[in-house]
Amino acid sequence: MKNVAPAIFPPNGIGDAKPANQAVLDWVNEIAAITQPENIFWCDGSERENEFLIAESLKQNVLIELNQEKVPHSYLHRSNPNDVARVEQFTFVCTPTKEEAGPTNNWSEPGETYTKLRGLLKGAMRGRTMFVIPYIMGPPDSPQAKVGFEITDSKYVVLNMRIMTRMGEVAVKRLGNDPNAEWNRGAHSLLDISPERRFICHFPQDNAIISVGSGYGGNVLLSKKCLALRIGSYLARKQGWLAEHMLILGAESPEGKKHYVAAAFPSACGKTNFAMLIPPERFKGWKITTVGDDIAWMQVRNGRLYAINPENGYFGVVPGTSYKSNPNAMRSIEHDTLYTNVALTDDGDVWWEGKDPDGSGPAHAIDWRGNDWTPNTKEKAAHPNSRFTTPMRNNPALDPDVEKGEGVPISAIIFGGRRSDTAPLVYQAFDWAHGVYLGATMASETTAAATGAVGKVRRDPMAMLPFCGYNIGDYFQHWLDIGKRLTNPPLIFSVNWFRKGADGKFLWPGFGENMRVLKWIIDRCEEKEKASALKSPVGWLPGPHDLELAGLDIDHKSVAELLCIDHEEWQKEIAAHKEFFESLGGVVPKELLQQQKNLAARFKE
Repeated sequence: MKNVAPAIFPPNGIGDAKPANQAVLDWVNEIAAITQPENIFWCDGSERENEFLIAESLKQNVLIELNQEKVPHSYLHRSNPNDVARVEQFTFVCTPTKEEAGPTNNWSEPGETYTKLRGLLKGAMRGRTMFVIPYIMGPPDSPQAKVGFEITDSKYVVLNMRIMTRMGEVAVKRLGNDPNAEWNRGAHSLLDISPERRFICHFPQDNAIISVGSGYGGNVLLSKKCLALRIGSYLARKQGWLAEHMLILGAESPEGKKHYVAAAFPSACGKTNFAMLIPPERFKGWKITTVGDDIAWMQVRNGRLYAINPENGYFGVVPGTSYKSNPNAMRSIEHDTLYTNVALTDDGDVWWEGKDPDGSGPAHAIDWRGNDWTPNTKEKAAHPNSRFTTPMRNNPALDPDVEKGEGVPISAIIFGGRRSDTAPLVYQAFDWAHGVYLGATMASETTAAATGAVGKVRRDPMAMLPFCGYNIGDYFQHWLDIGKRLTNPPLIFSVNWFRKGADGKFLWPGFGENMRVLKWIIDRCEEKEKASALKSPVGWLPGPHDLELAGLDIDHKSVAELLCIDHEEWQKEIAAHKEFFESLGGVVPKELLQQQKNLAARFKE
């Protein structure tokens, strides 16, 4: 096996932060006995350690130094061209029975899978350094925080985990010395980065993850989708909370009244843009703040839903990000950022498609594969799923309560996908159970965030299809059960920024203008009379005059089209809901099957 990650040898005082917890030490020794590393590097997350790892990564071409005047303390990483996105087909949930994993997950028998993975890991770290990363998900004082340890042979993983999690002493301290304390065991090895030997396996009952054969973000930063969502959702059901693929934003009115909103969109459908929204001129005095851009852990307290963002940074899709589309994201990535698979300009800056809204760009660059690129090149300069990793502290719109251990109270939950037809711009569910139905049946046209065909409509319940770590039917039931514990539940809405007209162009401008939709949502949360709505078969819809559209260059016809419920399209949609539920093989709760019948009946009234 080619050694893609040669060992590094730290000076005294770096790489020796060994924890005292015996359960952690036993597990590390067990993985070391299998993988046979050259040495073990115990990470502490310090600045000195980070500088040493960056220097070693530059020596081994894991990182390329950028122009430090243009993008200070920032670096570029190029992944293997066969390793550029999450691999859902090689992602497994290894529960004792196939039924527990359910119809939407790839299932693999735990005993056999452990045996196969140990075989792949045997001697995999010979000549390499094994890094042990202690990390914590969530504010350190939060009752919801979870501790994890990730073993990896990738310096890129260590550098990213330092940004994406609270890493080092804070996690060791939180875990303490109790060998029976709850913590997640995550083992990762690059192997030889071969797609034939690429598996991302979750063992929910053991609170364990093993990932091999990939060096790409979502497959190897085991804190993110693996722990925070797949294992997290399993723990959440067992422990009575929700682990969701949702952004969390705060919206404060000029009068100082604040609401928090959680929103579930599939990957690459505008979560980060919405979480960092800058209101248009018309909404002067409104402040939008970011709690999180990707994951929400929510618990019931005093009859309300409270949310924390378990992450410490942003791992965002770069293409299309510009000072026009998302100024806060652009400011966040001006410094202290790791870029993956973007283009490198001749003056050492980064570039990607959509960075310059006027269509200008470099006359020459080195593309994400390391090849020469010019505007005449057919291939894109940056991979469509290229990423930035940046600390949340860089975000100028970071919410002041982001570190609040008990979380922030959620007034509204939004489900949204990328649909060029059928789904209106915004509508509100009649009640919690109807809202769960909206989430359970949401669909989106596929994007480049996962490998496979792009542009195909697929059902993506609650944007959790690739991330629910147990049976999807039980997951739906868990949502319904949470609702029964809420005396002051969030209102639930559906949005679609991506509807197109007959000319194939988007009808809605999106980005900052989404504030107009958010304002209607907030008004609905405050008092029904303030924001009137029309009852339709799908839910409560704003009338064309209910949205604040002053100052927006949009004609009445487009607004009518955005809010239109086409009965013919919806007959197809209802049939697709039925077909989707049937495809799940009898696991859908009766309450949701009844919701589907109610929807069909409302169209006949």
